Amino acid sequence: MDVQVEQEVVGARTVVHVAGEIDVASADLLRERLARTVAEGGTDLVVDLTGVTFMDSTGLGLLVGTLKRVRTAGGRMALVLDAEPLLKVFRITGLHQVFTIHPTLDEALAG
Repeated sequence: MDVQVEQEVVGARTVVHVAGEIDVASADLLRERLARTVAEGGTDLVVDLTGVTFMDSTGLGLLVGTLKRVRTAGGRMALVLDAEPLLKVFRITGLHQVFTIHPTLDEALAG
């Protein structure tokens, strides 16, 4: 399954909804979309990963790279994750301490 990416603006925040599998074969689309969003001023970013069914280290790396770009631009980035298998990957790698992670989009937007 490929990755699907949709974007919307909610108040002052840019929400990027991601669905499918994020791996070495599909990551370029997401990487390009996130880089363009940040370059165009979308630095108050929420990445909704609730539709993601699989993510490998390529996906983790592109999220870390996006977080660095957002922070360099003076912004903030939150993730929405509700699937235990993905949350486990973030805990195992220690990235749960690097990212702000919310279980729902509403909580992320409120934060």
